[in-house]
Amino acid sequence: MSAIGFLVLLVLAIVLLMVLIMKVKLHPTFALFTAALVMGLVMGIWDEGFSLPEVLGMITGGFGSTLGSMGIPIMLGAILAMGVQDTGAAKTIANFFIKLFRGKNLELAPALTAYIVSIPVFGDITTILTSNIANVLSKRKHISMGKMAAFTQTGLNLTHAMVPPTPGILAVSILLGADLGLVIGFGVLISILGFLGTWLILRKWTDKEFVEPLESITAEIEETKSDKVADILIEGEDMPGTLPAFLTILIPVVLIAGSSFLKMGVEEGTTLYTLATIFGDKVVALSLGVIYTMCLAVAHAKSVIKSNADVTGKENNSIREVVLNSWIARGLEVALSALLITGMGGAFATVIKAAPAIEGLASLIEKSGVPGLLIPFLIGAIMFTAVGSMTTGGMTAAGVVGPMMATLGLTPVATVLAIGAGTMIFNHVNNSGFWVISRFFNLDLKQGLKYITLPDLVAGILCFVLVCIATTVGLF
Repeated sequence: MSAIGFLVLLVLAIVLLMVLIMKVKLHPTFALFTAALVMGLVMGIWDEGFSLPEVLGMITGGFGSTLGSMGIPIMLGAILAMGVQDTGAAKTIANFFIKLFRGKNLELAPALTAYIVSIPVFGDITTILTSNIANVLSKRKHISMGKMAAFTQTGLNLTHAMVPPTPGILAVSILLGADLGLVIGFGVLISILGFLGTWLILRKWTDKEFVEPLESITAEIEETKSDKVADILIEGEDMPGTLPAFLTILIPVVLIAGSSFLKMGVEEGTTLYTLATIFGDKVVALSLGVIYTMCLAVAHAKSVIKSNADVTGKENNSIREVVLNSWIARGLEVALSALLITGMGGAFATVIKAAPAIEGLASLIEKSGVPGLLIPFLIGAIMFTAVGSMTTGGMTAAGVVGPMMATLGLTPVATVLAIGAGTMIFNHVNNSGFWVISRFFNLDLKQGLKYITLPDLVAGILCFVLVCIATTVGLF
């Protein structure tokens, strides 16, 4: 198969994936399976010689290997999300930012809370956690929910797109063989700069229209003219302190990122290197985060039990059963869809990488003069725009670009971050998260396109520019 023939087949497979998800309304897991199967069979019929059993073997092998490296981290992240929710850690983090900015620029409180919480916690859960904070602050200080939505969802999506252990970017990092700690470290640096740039560019523009907060959340909240921080703080019973709340997120992130940077300056084989390898492992780091959060729950047992009852509708007076049973059950329920989509995304990527013609496509791109780093960014953007899933878009881009990296002169970390920036581009109506954010931030369709799609577009472009600069100066 020629490089052009492979490119045509790839485009047709992506179109099939789009039709199955958007028009047929087939679940993304089976849409990915169908696209992978059809693409593999067509390659076999063409001239690659793949038989049906061989194609099925590639799919099951890719599915299994992806879950083998991703399954436990995704489950641990989901359990950790339940702990962040029930302990009130998200509210405490929001209060920290309210105090930090002395009651000014209050849209940054839910936005930066979402930025931090979204690192290990799934996007929809982060939206629910931070939307209540945004609605209350909107009512208290008469701030448009459009402004709240623009920056809260940008903060949320930036770390969702660019900072592991969020499942999508974690899977892309593993598929491309990138150092996880370096992706986290540089992902945090680039995404926070991208966020601040987006805020500076759009903060005045978001003041032009006032969107009311949700009445169901703010019915008993009174607007205040006071600039006293004490009058603005988010109230709650028995909330954890600032450092204990932050540690629920920071423990896994610091361990994984710190391990990679430490090993760059420590001789291999030393005790310190070995310890860094052990505690920097994604499963170990996330497990320690979960264990810590469970201990924090015991210290705030009464409020945790109440929060769990509010969420599940079931009374349970045993803190042990809440953290060891309910959290795990709730977390696994949330993680199931992410696990299946991620696994099948890995299967689709495996089929793409199996095509010998992909090397010819890489040579064709190299000769065209198109900057190599632009390719993963554009493919990530096109796939996310098409299928409405950062995970699916990112993993498909990784499958396409992975075999080309050497030819295009790309490093794994740069490729991963370029794909992540690409999956920020054109977040619109085919993304379920678009509707979740619109619902909880009281936006109609037009407002959703204004305050979700546009800020993400700006942030994605800024992050890609920063990735290009960092690559040019040799940071990765």
